Amino acid sequence: MALLVEKRRVTLSVRTEEWVLKAAQPLKEAPLTAEIVLEALRLTLPHADPADRFLVATARELGLALVTADPRLIDSRAVATMPND
Repeated sequence: MALLVEKRRVTLSVRTEEWVLKAAQPLKEAPLTAEIVLEALRLTLPHADPADRFLVATARELGLALVTADPRLIDSRAVATMPND
């Protein structure tokens, strides 16, 4: 989110730091494990964004759906997705 704000693709009503701290409270963080790194290396995605590789690999390893508005990830079918239009 912070990167999207920095790129002016998203506008927040509060400071980015405040939003991150508040948003993180109810969430459970997923560690970057060796299994996730190996899964990221095995992935074939339609673009080379390393952050997307780790997001998709994490979702696959943990059996989660990825919430995304990125049509490239949705269309890739590399992971179950929940569109966030």
